[in-house]
Amino acid sequence: MNFKVNPLFENNTPLLLDTIKKFNSSGELFGNGDRNKIKLFDLGGKKINIKSFKIPNIVNKIAYRYFRKSKAKRSFQYATILLEKGIGTPQPIAFLENFNIVGLKDSYYASEHLVTELTYRELVEIPDYPDNDTILRQFTKFTFGLHEKGVEFLDHSPGNTLIKKNENNIYSFFLVDLNRMNFHENMSFEQRMNNFSRLTPKKEMIAIMSNEYSKFYKEKTEDEIFEKMWQATAHFQEEFARKKRLKKKLKFWKS
Repeated sequence: MNFKVNPLFENNTPLLLDTIKKFNSSGELFGNGDRNKIKLFDLGGKKINIKSFKIPNIVNKIAYRYFRKSKAKRSFQYATILLEKGIGTPQPIAFLENFNIVGLKDSYYASEHLVTELTYRELVEIPDYPDNDTILRQFTKFTFGLHEKGVEFLDHSPGNTLIKKNENNIYSFFLVDLNRMNFHENMSFEQRMNNFSRLTPKKEMIAIMSNEYSKFYKEKTEDEIFEKMWQATAHFQEEFARKKRLKKKLKFWKS
């Protein structure tokens, strides 16, 4: 077993270990649990969530034991790095890895549970969501801040940014599902634009984001930013649709 706890929660170590041990038989399920399962628990009066990652296949069992960091460990480490950089994310609490003779058996990541008003997804699915334009522009400024700090969030997708409304129509943003990230000294224009590709298929939203991004990124014009951002988005949507068709065909041939 490999277990590490955030120094702020060291006094809760025995309770954390016991909670993770009882993960399958206790806690409140959060979300659908299709791939990774998340449950809510009480930790000394504080609500936390614990993610149990999908049990890896035989190749990844070995890889996560000897060659790569597990998703749980990466989530914990990346959350710590984000907070050090002043980027919003739920407070990391602990991670635990269980190993057997083959490799990684199972793994868990515990973090603070944040209750927020919405995610980016609502902006996509509800065009007339209150204050839509303001939120989208502040989100774009937040993403520009990530890029300036060299953070390439590879899962920058609709459900992975929690959005909280503060006073005077100011919004705070918190990244979740952190196990896929790259950190750079400087991010290229292409890397920056590709980082928007998963967020929305809507051209009008790309227009707003490119307009806002151009206010801070002076190396390119607004037209160049829009063109590259839309190109990256269209490419992702085409690939997504192609994979979906392929899965449908495979499902048909198996049936």
